[in-house]
Order: sequence, then structure tokens, then C-alpha cells
Amino acid sequence: MEFGRRQALGVVVDERVPEASDVEADDGAGERASFEAKPVLDRVRADGPLLPPLSLRLARWVAERYLAPMSVVVRAFLPPGLLERLELVAELVPDDGGRTASGHRGDADEAILEQLRARPRAVRELAPSEGRADLVRRLRALAADGAVTLDWTLTAAGVAPRFERYARLTAEGNAAAAASRDGRSIDGRPLGHRQSALLRELADRHEPEGVATAELAARHGSGALAGLVRRGLVEVELRAHERRPLEGRPPGRRGGRPPDSALTGAQEEAVAAVGDAIAHRDSTPLLLDGVTGAGKTAIYVEAILASLDLGRPALVLVPEISLALPLVDRLRADVSAEVALIHSGLSDGERADEWRRVRAGRVQVVVGTRLAIGAPLADVGLIVVDEEHDGAYKSDRTPRLQARDAAVELARLAGAALILGSATPSVESVGRARMGTYRRISLPARPTGEPPRVEVVDLRAELAAGNRGLLSASLAEALRTLDPTTGERAILVINRRGTASAVICRDCGTAQACPDCSRPLVFHQAGMTLRCHHCGRATPLATRCPACGSPRIRYLGGGTQRVEAEVRARFPTLRIGRLDRDVAERRGAADRIVDAFTNGRLDVLVGTSLVAKGLDIPQVTLVGIVSADVALNLPDERAAERTYQLLAQAVGRAGRGDLPGRAIVQSYQPEHPAIQAVVRGDPGTFYDAEL
Repeated sequence: MEFGRRQALGVVVDERVPEASDVEADDGAGERASFEAKPVLDRVRADGPLLPPLSLRLARWVAERYLAPMSVVVRAFLPPGLLERLELVAELVPDDGGRTASGHRGDADEAILEQLRARPRAVRELAPSEGRADLVRRLRALAADGAVTLDWTLTAAGVAPRFERYARLTAEGNAAAAASRDGRSIDGRPLGHRQSALLRELADRHEPEGVATAELAARHGSGALAGLVRRGLVEVELRAHERRPLEGRPPGRRGGRPPDSALTGAQEEAVAAVGDAIAHRDSTPLLLDGVTGAGKTAIYVEAILASLDLGRPALVLVPEISLALPLVDRLRADVSAEVALIHSGLSDGERADEWRRVRAGRVQVVVGTRLAIGAPLADVGLIVVDEEHDGAYKSDRTPRLQARDAAVELARLAGAALILGSATPSVESVGRARMGTYRRISLPARPTGEPPRVEVVDLRAELAAGNRGLLSASLAEALRTLDPTTGERAILVINRRGTASAVICRDCGTAQACPDCSRPLVFHQAGMTLRCHHCGRATPLATRCPACGSPRIRYLGGGTQRVEAEVRARFPTLRIGRLDRDVAERRGAADRIVDAFTNGRLDVLVGTSLVAKGLDIPQVTLVGIVSADVALNLPDERAAERTYQLLAQAVGRAGRGDLPGRAIVQSYQPEHPAIQAVVRGDPGTFYDAEL
């Protein structure tokens, strides 16, 4: 449709006949001003609605709740590249009266025309000499003068369905394959060695849908395949091939529920409460508040099965990408259903194809990060928000939605049961449970294993004793006595990436900061760079102070890379891995590291908050909190709450099996209420103080 001086691509979210009240409004001076209803110039898509009514109702709520344009919300609910684009395309008029060649125009105009001589170009592809606005102004002037034409052109979606060729045997091909085994030829013409092998492979695999031609050509050669097609022994069909992020990943890769395990009494009560909510379409949020290792995932699985039994899909949200695959593995092992995975770590094609599967109704369970709240489910019977307290559910981009709160609204709209699960629920969720807005379900004990023994180390005393390293004497001794031969493993947590958190000149005191956002730059030894953890800017390491030129540079503080280096240096026999956002941003890296740690190929895992949640590994006997004070002194009203949540979650990784667990918390403020609540295992007192 026309929108000012341009055309715009829109999404129809409602359809009605305009009335007088729709096109009249107060102009600000007490007068009624009339507005013309814009006609739709063309219909771009004819494959049904992009979003089902349920998603549109949620989108309207998000737009109103977070003061965001509806267009922005709808686009946030769609995978990138799914929509077509309108491009303003400039084309040089073949004959503009010779003015171009005569030098009639200025240098800036000539530069624009020169870029158009080879072919028409989208305006966004042209290099502006004085800014984008000046470029558009000059193009419009050239168009008015007859030198160029400007037309709006619809370009295809950036991510289209992928098609692949599949080969299968014809009736003659089956006969030829049988004859080939006996050394015969069915038509008097012998087959080549590769052709015979290709025929036999197709016959042996018995795949009615056929085998990808790319796979066959890689093994037998494209010439062999083409020859069989020409002889009518093999037929080739072009079919859509979905990009599946879980393709090739065996179900239950990390194992499902142990076959001999049974639900505890508390778990059975929780399952009954959730099942009742699903059956009665009761959307009252259920706050599943259980200690770490209490078996919340088992309750999620039973609840999903109950929803699927009623023919209603389930939506499961996790805060981090690294938590999605372990949960998917568990669901694929315990639930016979199609599972879709949605998060920002997928390629655009994978996200688009998963989204299409959900929209087509071919998926029963959707697992994902906050992006999955916009999954195009026509109906949903159960919504699970795992680790509901996690700050990652809050988006820092428009629309700045809080996915947990959006899940509460989605449950209300759909009449779905809602589980908010956490061992360390947010203060506001605990407050709502105490007021009766949420229903609280408690899991006070672990089904197996015992809570770890927690001890706190005063780093002030360590410093006074001359220990300037990152590891206290207690933590170093615990690592020294770790016995990998019996399967013992350790997790070390410091919620800060990098090698040094501050780079300071010892002469003038200047701290190197990001020129874009003024945040302190963090030294990363890998790559020898200084990085801003706020905007992502990376700069080469400066060996001299940018303010005074002094070479006396000091690196203060520590992060995951420094902890990893120190542990490697002090304990060379231990196999050590690291998991933080720097590692996790590489596709598949987090999954590989977690697999290695789970399967015993790593003895120690160093990481940020990514290793403090979601890991259920019975062999972990030691957890070390290298610095409990990282977030405690931030100017944030949630500093104490987030510190408590991180520590309690991390400590809970230990002692989940037959071996006893131990947790060592290092802090310069061991008397702080958040730290003492973890040491004493007394969350109630902490929440009382916060509320």
C-alpha cells in the first residue's frame, strides 16, 4: 500500500469496513479532521494467514503492554527473512537527451549515474556521497529530470523453502538391480561398475521416498546417476527438504528418565495439580518451587504427556540456548511426539522451516528461548517456563517484552495450564504466590542424592595470608584431591568472561573504555583483544596507555579465561573445559563441551552462569564459586536477588548422585544475607527480607 511518498509491505491483522469514526479524529485545535482510508495495492501472499488468531491476540497484548508498534511485534513473531521485501530500484534511462555525457550535472549526480550504468540497482545498494537522505533526494531530482526511473519492486523472501532431488528405482531399475547381482544385463547393455553399485545401494536401502541425489553422486559419481536416469532405471523427483536443527541427532542423546525410577509423593502431587489444570483449562500460574535436583523436569514430561493426551500441544521456554538441547533430548526420549526447536542460534533457514512446521500443525511440542513465545501455535494446552526467574527472558530490543509475563497472558488467552518452574523463583513470583495470584507447589527434597555441604571462604583472610590468586587454599585443596578415576568432576563458576575485567595505566590511572558506550574494556587473552561486553566492540590490545603513552599497563580482576589458565597451570593432570558466551557463540560448541563433561572426557568445567543451571550430572562432587561478589555491588535493585539465585543454582549442581557433594563459596562479603541464605539453605529468610 502507499505510505507517504513510498510503498510499504504490511500484514493484515484485522479486516472490517471503515466507519466515520475510524477516519475522523481531533486535529489538536478542536476541529474534526478527515483521513482517507488507504487502498491495498496488491496481495502478496496467498498461502493462508501468517499467524493464527491466538498469536495475533498475543501480539496485540504485547503491543499495548510494551508500547510497541503492532508492525514491530508481528515482525518479532516471525523468523527473519520470511517476508518478501519492497525495494526502491533505480534504473538509468537509456537516452536522457545527452545531458549525462555533456557534464550538465554535478559530481555527486554523476557518481550516482555511474553506478547505474552497468545495471539497475536497489537504492540501498548505492554508495551515498553525503548520506542516505541526500542520495534519495538526488535520485528523486534525477527521476523528475528524466535521467532515471524509480520503481518499487517486490523481491522474494530471503529464506525460501529448500528443494532437493531424490532418486529411486523404477520397476525396470529393480529388475536391473537383481540382474546385476547375478552378473546379468536385462537389455543387453552392460552396466558400469559404479552404475551397478548405485543400483544395488538403492535396492538395499528400501527407501520409498528415495535417496538424495547429492549423496549418491558423492559416492558413485554424477555421471553414473545420469546414465541410469537416461536408461529409465532411476527416476529423479524434486521435493522440498526441510532444514531440521535436530536432523541426525539421535533421540535421547543424553538419556531420558531412568527406567527403574518412580515419582516421589511430592512429584505425584505436583503432576496431579498440573493435570487438573490442563483438564479444566485453568490458566492460574503454578509456581513450581523445588530445591535444585528435585526433579522438576520429570514433572514437565508428565504434564506434557497429559496435554498431548487431550490433543493439545505444549510450549516449553528456557532462558538460554545451552539449556534447550538437553531438554529436547529428554523430551524426545520420553515423549513420542514431534518436537520443534526455536532459538536465535539456528540458521535463518532452520528457524523458518521450524516455524513453517509449527504453523502447519505438524508439531506437538515447541521448545525454545523467549523467541518461541511467538511460535504460530493454533492452540496450546500447556506452557512451561523453566528457570522463570532468569533475566534472559527480558528482551533488550523492541518490543521489550518479558517472555515469562507474555506466557502468563498466552495461557490466559488459550485456556492453557502454566508452570513457572525454578529452584530460585523471582521475588515478584514469590510475592504473587503469597498473595494468592499464583498457586505455589513445593518440592522440598531431592529424589536421589543429598544437598551438598556448603562452606564459605573469606577472601579478606586469604589476601591477608598472602594468597593473591583466584583460588583459595580450600578450593585448591579440593581440586587437588578430586579423583577423576572414580568419575568425580568439578564445576567452577565465575560470572565474568575474559582474562582481566579492567585494563589500567599505572602512571595516570586511565582505564581503557569502549569509545562507543564508555563501558570498561575486558582483556581476552584468546586473540589478545580488548572487548566491550555491552556492545560487542573489539579492539587490538594496546601496549601503551592511550592517554599518556606509558607502557606500564596493569590488568586487574579475573574472568573465566584467567580461571581456566590458573587451574591448568596448577593442576596439569586435570582435563579442563570452559563454557561462557565467548565459547557458546560458536555453533554447536556449547553442546560439544557439555557432552564431553557429561561423558567424562572433562574433569573440570569452568564457566559463567551457563554452567550454573540445567546441568544434571550425578558425578559432580565439587562446585567452586570463584567470586560470589561479581554482581553483588552493582547499582541494581536486584543485585542481591541475582547473586542469591546464581549461587543457589550453582551450588545445586553438586551431590546429585551416590557420592556426597561439596560447594565452596569464595567472597569478600561472607556475611551478606544473600550468601548466608545459600550457606544455610534458608531461602525463606532471604525472600522475607526482600519482600
